[in-house]
Amino acid sequence: MTDNADTVNSADNLQNKRWLKAQKSLAGSTLSQSVAMGAIAGILLIGQAALMAWIVDKVMFSDWSLKQCQPYLLTMLALILSRSLFSRFSERLAFEGAARIKISLRDQLLRRLYQLGPCYINNERSAEISNCLHNGIDALEAYYARYLPAVAFSSLIPLAILVVVFPLDWKSGLIFLVTAPLIPFFMILIGSQAEQLNQQRWRALARMGNHFLDLIQGLTQLKLYNASRREIDTVAQVADQYRHSTLSVLKVAFLSSLALEFLATISIALIAVIIGFRLYWGEMNFGMGLMVLLLAPEFYQPFRNLGTQYHARMEGISAAEKMLEILNANVPDQPSASDTDKASNSNILHQVQSISLENVHYSYSPDRPAIQGININITSPGLYALVGESGAGKTTLVEMLLGFISPQKGHIKINQQPLQQLGVHLWRQQLAWIPQSPQLFSGSIIDNIRLGNTAADLDSVKRAAEKAGASTFIDAFPDGYNTQIGEQGTGLSGGQRQRIALARAFLRKSTVLILDEPTSHLDPESEHLIQQSLKLYAQEHIVIVVAQRLHTVRMAERIFMMSSGLLLESGNHQQLLAKNGHYARLIAGKRPE
Repeated sequence: MTDNADTVNSADNLQNKRWLKAQKSLAGSTLSQSVAMGAIAGILLIGQAALMAWIVDKVMFSDWSLKQCQPYLLTMLALILSRSLFSRFSERLAFEGAARIKISLRDQLLRRLYQLGPCYINNERSAEISNCLHNGIDALEAYYARYLPAVAFSSLIPLAILVVVFPLDWKSGLIFLVTAPLIPFFMILIGSQAEQLNQQRWRALARMGNHFLDLIQGLTQLKLYNASRREIDTVAQVADQYRHSTLSVLKVAFLSSLALEFLATISIALIAVIIGFRLYWGEMNFGMGLMVLLLAPEFYQPFRNLGTQYHARMEGISAAEKMLEILNANVPDQPSASDTDKASNSNILHQVQSISLENVHYSYSPDRPAIQGININITSPGLYALVGESGAGKTTLVEMLLGFISPQKGHIKINQQPLQQLGVHLWRQQLAWIPQSPQLFSGSIIDNIRLGNTAADLDSVKRAAEKAGASTFIDAFPDGYNTQIGEQGTGLSGGQRQRIALARAFLRKSTVLILDEPTSHLDPESEHLIQQSLKLYAQEHIVIVVAQRLHTVRMAERIFMMSSGLLLESGNHQQLLAKNGHYARLIAGKRPE
């Protein structure tokens, strides 16, 4: 079992590596320019070492004066300055390229999440997605700005030094060639273990983030049930797990650095000893020996830098795992239209007159049908209610109407035109949606109301708020519509949040309004205000409500009774009660047979 898991992890890691390398193209030619600048700096370094060795040789064995050395010292100074500039430009271009990749990948992920829609996001942990979009993307900076250039330099600079040294002194070149592979070999050997540990650390970080978010969101419940102190111990355990996983990675990283530094130091010392003996035996001149000795640390330095940046590779591979999971997730089939049809479709959807569901089916799995052969026909403005017990298929039906999923069988038609041909984006322009717990964002009340119509002026906002029964309490605030509210509408009551969401929907001026039990958990006054607002709005618009409250159901001119994915009955309240069927039993508090 362990072998199979290791095989899967290895395959996933290989896929992550390939994907990360493929994203280099997002930086354009910037990363290539960075490597080119760094390579030029490396060539200048070789020239600098050769010139320094030559000057020292002339001073020691040819008795050159400072005046004789001055032109060559100035040349060496120019080489040093040029090398510094090229190194600086190389680093700057590398970070610029990494920034481009980060921006592009974050944009890709956000677009993909938008395509996947709420059906995907609701099944994922919010903290995990947030960690991927922030910490995960940021972790790629070091991968592209430091690790990938280090990989290139570990090949280019040692190769350039070998090309220079071999023709001049093949014995020294042979020592370089023999000792060079030892450092990457041990780096890979140790790094393979570090990769697994680093992936465990990322998973521990995701668990900790998810747990913290759950605690913050459930703080009220923890206090009410006196569970807050118990959760402190749980937080300590989760944090301790993350600490241990981080220390395990650091332990291996320090061991890797120690091994690499030891090998590089031993290799340089070996070359120095051999050069010393060869100078003593008269097998090479001093200038040549000094140049090789000066180049020896620079020959191994790219390998040492690669070892130092190897943790960036591990971070990148671990971060890529969640990104690939999001990017490779199956996008649910959504209605789409060709560009040539968009103009005509826009005219068709200018005013929604009818909505038809014809023999609609949808299953989450072969043995789990959610919707079975639903037929609904709405041909005029009014209030329509979907009722049924939990699991009846109401939510799935609403997700279809919102365009988050498409029927696996059957059709949804808008104004007698198949939604699949009209396109989901044009359709959503005619939609307003209010869930049971509407999302309000941190900011002003007016910004929250104008979410679906940012061009609306203050008078339009006030009229929408008045229709929703929200103007009274908004005007009572000292700052009125500019009152700042917190995340999720902190500072407002449940009824106030619901009325602001309703005002947002009214301001959008959509022809279809869909709501998920808008009056649940509200006080009688708020419930009455919202019901009256919906009743007025339904006179000129199609309003579809997932209803549980009897007062809301009674207002509907047509009720669709659902159970186990089937449409059992339809009609108004009095008609369905007279049938004494499933709806009547539901209203009476009995489960339909």
